[in-house]
Amino acid sequence: MALDLRIPIGLLFGLLGLLLAGYGVATRSDLYEKSLGINVNAWWGLAMLAFGLAMLAVARRAARRTGEGGDSR
Repeated sequence: MALDLRIPIGLLFGLLGLLLAGYGVATRSDLYEKSLGINVNAWWGLAMLAFGLAMLAVARRAARRTGEGGDSR
């Protein structure tokens, strides 16, 4: 059983994206006046979260194809 690197990468990006998006939502809007009013933290947090979830989905799909997945449907 080999470790698929997509799992820790997906977890890392997912967790950091969740934290960054949460910080972007929790901060005040006048902080983002320098970036043309765009909440950069929230948008990049969502992008990182989406990338992390995509990595986890691809790792799960690969595990099902090779038969290493826990459920055998």
